[in-house]
Amino acid sequence: MKQDAIDSKIAIRIDDIGASSKMFEVYSKNIVGNLFFLKYLKLFKAWGCYPEMTVEHWERTIELANKYNAKITVGVTATWVERDGSMIPYPEKYPKQAEILKQAMKDNLIEIANHGLTHCIVGKHLPRLVTSNRKYHREFWDWIPKEVHFEHLKKSQKIFQQWLGDTPVTLIPPGNVYSVDTLEAAELCGIEQINRFIPELCG
Repeated sequence: MKQDAIDSKIAIRIDDIGASSKMFEVYSKNIVGNLFFLKYLKLFKAWGCYPEMTVEHWERTIELANKYNAKITVGVTATWVERDGSMIPYPEKYPKQAEILKQAMKDNLIEIANHGLTHCIVGKHLPRLVTSNRKYHREFWDWIPKEVHFEHLKKSQKIFQQWLGDTPVTLIPPGNVYSVDTLEAAELCGIEQINRFIPELCG
């Protein structure tokens, strides 16, 4: 094995850290399956609530990253959106996890990327009776007013600055959805690159 292959890092990306979409995004890929309670049945559901990573999860993840010379890009959503639409900054909602991530960033084991302020459209994020709510769990649609793109990125970058002492230079758009307005807002907020999911590169 060549030395440069040995020295190279494995690149890993984890998204949706701090995003309440993991709790409130409820849908079926089947039109009929979105009716009433059907979307909650195993036969129709295309979603799955899953918990936030714990302190123990992060400790083990970072340990393995260090062991296998991996560099992890962690997409953090700056606020957790509650059922009533109120927003709690990630370091307040998950203070112990936030400290671990901050230290791992200082140790150059992870990169923390901006994964939006809310991951969703606040006020439209709760499950719906007869339709999917999936489209409302994407933050940067082209039909969202331009000023909202800027406001969300500005507010999220401020939260990261207060938490980490620095701001992310990478944006991971929630659901891989973004527009020209997002790009312009990102540049104004000090973001240098968009880390997007490209299916063709993932087999």
